[in-house]
Amino acid sequence: MPQISLYYKPIIGDSVPEASRADWNVSYDLGGAWKEARKIKRENSSLFKVDVVVYPELSLKNLVITQIYQVLFNLSPTIEVSLWKGMKLTAQMVIPIYNDGFEMMSEAVYNIYDRVHPGCVSLSQTVRLPYNTWATFSIGHFMANRYGVDLRMQHVLKADERFSFDGGVGYTGACYWDAFTCHFDTKKVWTWNLGANFYWSYYNLQTSVKVSQHIQGEKSIRCDVIRHFRYCSIGFYAEKGNRGIRSNGGFRFQIALPPYKYKRKGYMPRVTPSKNFGMAYNAGNERNYYKTYRVMPSDNIMQNNSFNPYFIKSELLNY
Repeated sequence: MPQISLYYKPIIGDSVPEASRADWNVSYDLGGAWKEARKIKRENSSLFKVDVVVYPELSLKNLVITQIYQVLFNLSPTIEVSLWKGMKLTAQMVIPIYNDGFEMMSEAVYNIYDRVHPGCVSLSQTVRLPYNTWATFSIGHFMANRYGVDLRMQHVLKADERFSFDGGVGYTGACYWDAFTCHFDTKKVWTWNLGANFYWSYYNLQTSVKVSQHIQGEKSIRCDVIRHFRYCSIGFYAEKGNRGIRSNGGFRFQIALPPYKYKRKGYMPRVTPSKNFGMAYNAGNERNYYKTYRVMPSDNIMQNNSFNPYFIKSELLNY
């Protein structure tokens, strides 16, 4: 799926023989290069190649007076594979490692957090539309115990690629795994969001404002400020809503786990740790409202910025 173009042209009169960032033009605009590139035989296609990505999952709650934190830690190996262009199959297994206080009782009177169970199982298809627009349609069992369908779109302004707009709509219901039995709630709800983004390339600083309708019908406006580095993304958010704790905020981060370079041997499955381990801190301790979901484990602020041309150009020649 074409994302960006990188065009190298040395500056005329440059006295330094080595390449520099100024010699590169990185843009969402593919120009005529993509039409020419499609005629060239591919040397290393990613189709049908399997990645087994091990996602560590750490959750903390501070709700009990006699206990500083309730802790839940899982390892979630996930199969990720592309079966055709733009499509991604995700199938996850959750393996509990440590649980100190997280409980959810099922009909079998088992704490599901203590049992090995599947996680996210989804199919996502991404297409690139004209005018720097991308659309992703997903179906399946998503993160945060939701199932259903989801459509997300992003548009980047051609006149100034620092500005972009995104939106999404989902039709999902609640579900959870009791070991290898999945329980579904037949009631489904509509959720949606609409946002605008600005990227300050000098500091790799992304600011976004988003209006959303959440799972229980509550609405909110939220502002995120994220600073992106090579191996991590960190930032803060503030949110104002119409139910529960109406003013909330916190911080969030994503960290790439080493090693940072991987080699693949043919079609042998490649086993790697997560490139984007992250957490979000809910300072207002809102437990019931303003919940959202991700369609796959790799859907996060760091991964979503990985094809940003300003970020890529800032990292050129840093190896």
